[in-house]
Amino acid sequence: MNQEITAAELRERLEAGEKLNLIDVREVDEWQDGHIAEAKLIPLSEFTERLDEIEKNDQPIYVICRSGGRSGKVCSYLAPQGYNVVNIQGGMLAWSGDVVTGE
Repeated sequence: MNQEITAAELRERLEAGEKLNLIDVREVDEWQDGHIAEAKLIPLSEFTERLDEIEKNDQPIYVICRSGGRSGKVCSYLAPQGYNVVNIQGGMLAWSGDVVTGE
């Protein structure tokens, strides 16, 4: 079972100044339409090729997408490999915080 938190919990942690390893797995056009400033974009379509960009340590990796489906798949892929992953329930559809547009 993957760990999950809500978009509201994620927002609270970011607003409290926590440094989180947040990965957005949406595609580039979705990212440009609006993303969380602290997030790093690794589109699902490029994920396995870019796996070396993800640090494997004790710090949780928070994964977000549009609605929680793709990020859930990424969490299910990473967890058995020893990554500490947390899916963001509801994804960007549930995000009520600020977003950045463009690249």
